[in-house]
Amino acid sequence: MNEILDIILGCAEGAFLEVGSFVGAVLLLFGYINYKKSGNFVRAIEKSTKWQPIIGALLGLSPGCGGAIFVMPLFVRGTVSFGTVIATLIATMGDSAFLIISTLPLHYLLVSIISFLVAIITGYIVDYCQLADKLLLNKVRIPLKEREEMHSMVDHSIQEIECSGIENYNCKTIRHLGHEEGDEIDLALHHMAKGHEKQSGFAYKFTHSAYKFYWFFVSIGLVFGIMLLMQINVNDLFISNLGMIVGVGGTLFSILLMLMGKKSIQDDTHEETELKLMSLKETLIHNAEETAFVITWVFVAYLVYELGIFALGGGSYVVGEEILTNFMLSTGLLTIIIGAAIGLIPGCGPQIIFVALYTKGLIPFAALLANTISQDGDALFPLLAIDRKSSLWATVITTIPALFVGIIYYFIEIHL
Repeated sequence: MNEILDIILGCAEGAFLEVGSFVGAVLLLFGYINYKKSGNFVRAIEKSTKWQPIIGALLGLSPGCGGAIFVMPLFVRGTVSFGTVIATLIATMGDSAFLIISTLPLHYLLVSIISFLVAIITGYIVDYCQLADKLLLNKVRIPLKEREEMHSMVDHSIQEIECSGIENYNCKTIRHLGHEEGDEIDLALHHMAKGHEKQSGFAYKFTHSAYKFYWFFVSIGLVFGIMLLMQINVNDLFISNLGMIVGVGGTLFSILLMLMGKKSIQDDTHEETELKLMSLKETLIHNAEETAFVITWVFVAYLVYELGIFALGGGSYVVGEEILTNFMLSTGLLTIIIGAAIGLIPGCGPQIIFVALYTKGLIPFAALLANTISQDGDALFPLLAIDRKSSLWATVITTIPALFVGIIYYFIEIHL
């Protein structure tokens, strides 16, 4: 039991200090960039029909799901092509991108280049086949009068309270990007789908106040993480086991923040992404929740890996590693199929586990490539809420090039 406890504490410490603190720093940087630039990208994609799959792939390539989420409603609205949706989803790595950037930046660069090229090629092929016309041909539209009646009956008080807390903002509802207040997309993504916690509840008050302390904790973790990179023993400083205390405390704080934000598989909703563009404070709040989400799933991945090795070896870590290594070497091609299959699951949680296992050396690069091409992160949820048929086809189509590219790269790896 003492050994198992040591494994749990070690995983918690590593998840926060070795990975999570760096994820937080990177996520904060890209969160600020998205806050400043995402609106420009969406407006550009609406105006440029010829270059839409390329711009969509660029939006998908940005770490996280914020840029990709905005593309989905544009397709249902008829502003972008279905090939653009596919290109965006293929290029999207979701929150697992932050994990790769923080631990293996060169691998992230290679994955991004390959995904970007595959995304553009597949996007233009889909547009050439005119699949969008077939998907939207029989879509049932809500009549204008009925839509207006539905919109007049929904509760806008939550949005009004949220917007009233944003400095220098004079509108009562969220400023939408890619759609309008009261249209079908607004009804589906803001009024019929789960959004924020209730403002009167403890969870909302906690997430909207604790984020300051959380970023302070992440800052301390980042200092310790840099010290670890410099081969400094953070558990042998002026306070004994200080690194362990900060690491475990940071992971527990992350789990609590994720639970209070009511996140599990999906990390970011469309409404939260729009709010982040309206306010730097909202960006800080929701990026804190996103960081907590990533750290929690990294901790789960590390725990699964470490306890799995321990159990395989019958209590011997070395024996367990040897058994697992031999198994993975004999089933390399299967891991590519598994990676692409996990990519079929909407949301970022399972993808983070898969990528975390890659950083442990458990999975070949070809399997990572198949997973990153196949996965859609949180970006698929808006499309799933508006048009299930299109979301199903999008998931299937992105898996085909994932398997194709992953298998080709696998055989290249073997021969090299």
